[in-house]
Amino acid sequence: MAHSFLLFLLFSYIISTNIDACKQTERSSLISFASTPSSPPLNWTSIDCCRWKGITCNQDGWVTHLLLPFKGIKGGISTSLGNLTHLTHLNLSHNSLYGSLETQFFLSLNRLEFLDLSYNLLSGELPFSLPSSNIRTVDLSSNHFHGSIPSSIFHRASNLTSFNVSNNTFTGYVPSSICLHSSPFVRLLDFSSNEFSGNLALGLGECSELQVFRAGHNNLSGLLPEDIYNATKLEEIAIPLNSLRGAISDKIVNLTNLAILDLYINELSSELPSNLGMLSKLKFVNLDFNHLEGALPPSLMNCTNLVELHLGFNNLEGDISMLDFSRLSQLTKLDLRVNNFTGTLPTSLYSCRSLKAIGLTRNHLQGQIQADILSLKSLSFLSLGYNRFTNLTGAMKILMSSKSLHTLLLTGSFVGEGMPSDDDMVDFDGFQNLWMLSLAYSNLTGQIPVWLSKLKNLELLSLNVNQITGRIPSWLGTLPRLFYINLSYNRISGEFPKQLCRLPSLVYGPIASQVNQYEFELPLFKITGRQQTYPPRKLSYFPGLIDLSHNNIYGDIPTEIRQLQLLRELHLNSNNFSGVIPEQISNLKDLEVLNLSLNHLSGKIPLSLVSLNFLKTFDVSYNNLQGPIPTSTQIQSFNASSFEGNPKLCGAPLPNKCGPNKGIDQDNKNNKDIDNVLHQLPWFYIFAALGFIVGFWGVCGSLVINKTWRYTYFQFIDRMNRRLRG
Repeated sequence: MAHSFLLFLLFSYIISTNIDACKQTERSSLISFASTPSSPPLNWTSIDCCRWKGITCNQDGWVTHLLLPFKGIKGGISTSLGNLTHLTHLNLSHNSLYGSLETQFFLSLNRLEFLDLSYNLLSGELPFSLPSSNIRTVDLSSNHFHGSIPSSIFHRASNLTSFNVSNNTFTGYVPSSICLHSSPFVRLLDFSSNEFSGNLALGLGECSELQVFRAGHNNLSGLLPEDIYNATKLEEIAIPLNSLRGAISDKIVNLTNLAILDLYINELSSELPSNLGMLSKLKFVNLDFNHLEGALPPSLMNCTNLVELHLGFNNLEGDISMLDFSRLSQLTKLDLRVNNFTGTLPTSLYSCRSLKAIGLTRNHLQGQIQADILSLKSLSFLSLGYNRFTNLTGAMKILMSSKSLHTLLLTGSFVGEGMPSDDDMVDFDGFQNLWMLSLAYSNLTGQIPVWLSKLKNLELLSLNVNQITGRIPSWLGTLPRLFYINLSYNRISGEFPKQLCRLPSLVYGPIASQVNQYEFELPLFKITGRQQTYPPRKLSYFPGLIDLSHNNIYGDIPTEIRQLQLLRELHLNSNNFSGVIPEQISNLKDLEVLNLSLNHLSGKIPLSLVSLNFLKTFDVSYNNLQGPIPTSTQIQSFNASSFEGNPKLCGAPLPNKCGPNKGIDQDNKNNKDIDNVLHQLPWFYIFAALGFIVGFWGVCGSLVINKTWRYTYFQFIDRMNRRLRG
């Protein structure tokens, strides 16, 4: 009896240990897939593949899950995976797979529910059909797929809920009819960052479960399809960076669940819907860079869940001080830059205690900054440039007490006022966390004040295009984190201070603990066209720069400039610098821009400058330089305009060649020719003749000229004659 019981236990153990054991054919298929030589080993060593990492089997030993993201797998997707006929979940994302998706392989996975091949190097066109009617999630984003997406691909996908093909190079029309006949339950559609074109066709309104629709960064045109407002469960519409035109329909109020409306950089026009405030769940609105006009609808202040409101770079107007922002208690970012708003800074804004960023640059606002702004304890970014504000000194006295302020842009405002002086800012201890300060383009008068020397965290300083006089203060070179200085277009005089060549951030760079990863709360745009996207927001976006151009600075360029090894741009043009171009500039290995034009520099262009491998802009025009331009170097690759205005400069790219009559080389040649002639003369006879002439005229010349000496000389000769004879 006991013996029978032991046999039963042994039999039960054998069954239990083999119930999950994988099939031999599937084990072979997996090994074949993982055997790419350049891929790192997956440590699949045990006999039972169901116990391998990333593999899950069902009770019958069939592989159902193959989940291997971030494993460094390379090569093509082996057709052997098509043997995994019970596979329901396949995730090979974030690897280095390449090649195309074979239709036969794709269709063999007819039980697949979840497919994620994102962030690989896959290419080619998509198969004509998704693998199974069970498929729910498809993510092919961030690959190199191309061609159009055939509508037939969705015919079997009646249970599809998520389809993401963003960041590829697909062309043709966006398959917006996806819900008409095949996938009525889809919740997410992401077609962004491709090359889709044409209009968005009707059909999205049939997606009754659609929550997220993204098609940004394509070439779409035409109107927003009217039926998109029938997809009442939409929570996000993101179609930025296209050419959509027309108005946002009043029917948008049907989308009562809408939280994100992102349509920046399009060609939308007309006024904002007056009933926009009915969308009480709105959190993020970005309509920057369109052609919107009219006043902001007062109902917008009913969107009490708003976190970010971006309406910059439009034609909006109206007195914003009449709007009541106090209800937007969740608001963290308000961007109304480059519009036509009038009025003063809305006092109701100071009730939005969560505000981190205010952008009101380039409007028609006026008045003074009030002390109430200090109630915004989290305010980090303040951009008020190009308005008509007054009392700069008063504004700075208030704002210096803001402990959270990192970026202060007052460019082009307070025009014609005086720079806040040290007497104005007595007992100054503010702006201790300020990283960027711009008072540029304001025609401010006065000198660079000493209170700036206390901004120990300042990294970017722009005082350009003002009427600042005096010298560059030596203490500017002591600010520990400063790496960007723009003092151009002023009336600054004196010499280039040697202390400026010791800026710690440009000599040593910031220590690891000081590397500033700060991102601007609002992007700092540089408008170059309608397709201008948001630039990088980090401080590191700005290069190490010293711009002293268009001033009255004189003297030599100090040789100590060699210490600024992290400098990337040096602008000294349009000054009164003299002397030579120092060889030591060649020590600035990261230099990309060097402009020394319109000065009084002389001598040659140093040959050592050829070691500046990253130089993109070089200009030494209109100086007194001479000699040949260094040949067979990067310097010669710049246009002739970079060298013009130096009559004694020669060689490519200038038209005047360094021939026998050009430049100082000819002077050197003349000197050498004289040396050769002199070397060939009979120097013994020349010196003998010179000795005779000097001796003869030293004696006889004196006798001819002086009568007394002549009489004495002949008396001496007569006495010597008598003595010799006697």
